[in-house]
Amino acid sequence: MSEEEVSEVVEELVARAAAIDIAKASALVCTRVPDESRPGRRVQRTWTVGADTAAILELGDHLRCLGIERVVMEATGAYWKPYLYLLESCGLQCWLVNARDVKNVPGRPKTDKLDAVWLCKLTERGMLRASFVPPREIRELRDLTRTRAVFIRERTRHKQRAEKMLEDAQIKLSSVVTDLFGKSGRLMMDALISGERSPAVLAELACGRLRGKKEALALALRGGFTEHHAFMLGQLLQMVDTLDARINDITVRIEGHLSRVEPPNDPRPGDGAAQTPHGDTRPGLL
Repeated sequence: MSEEEVSEVVEELVARAAAIDIAKASALVCTRVPDESRPGRRVQRTWTVGADTAAILELGDHLRCLGIERVVMEATGAYWKPYLYLLESCGLQCWLVNARDVKNVPGRPKTDKLDAVWLCKLTERGMLRASFVPPREIRELRDLTRTRAVFIRERTRHKQRAEKMLEDAQIKLSSVVTDLFGKSGRLMMDALISGERSPAVLAELACGRLRGKKEALALALRGGFTEHHAFMLGQLLQMVDTLDARINDITVRIEGHLSRVEPPNDPRPGDGAAQTPHGDTRPGLL
């Protein structure tokens, strides 16, 4: 006795979908919308757009005229940012998706066009999840904090190079001074750069409790510090001062951003994880 199987007709969850496969200088767009003359059929179109602002805004107007309900793009380096931000400004719902969620079927040819079509088909069937994209204030705050961290690491590298330059001149100042770039250490290094070579005179520049270590300082400051060492150390200290100023500027700007950012509402006990604006609870992308 044979059995009949009734296949379920799966309707698209997103009737009018668009997907963008993004490269550095251009992007390939795919749209899939209902066919007005043939019910149940889809009209698919693919074309290439530029990566400049005018081209993206023109694309946004076109997608809006088509009634596109959702635009999906893969997170590709930093190239997705102008497409997401500009298309959102056109009033379109934009999703950024993780590359691992949109991998093509193994064995199929891989081209930009096929990738865009595949991404669009996944979109219209509701098979993707949007990654969290923070609001503009948070994005700017992240830029500031990350840049500040880079500058701090760079400042540390230059301080380490300065210490190596002193060691090369047999100046053992860091063996006696806790903070080579504290007030006392900086006064002594500036004096060395200015031409002072007398260990006793340099030791007299000690401040605070370090004045009780004048003899140890005089021994540590006796070396072979030359004009070459003075030039190199001066360059390094200028870089440290420049980075100090830039770090202070960024810190002030970070404090200003923090005063404008509202703290997130903590979820109540039992409510589960707080939902992101796109309904995704995974760690976010920038």
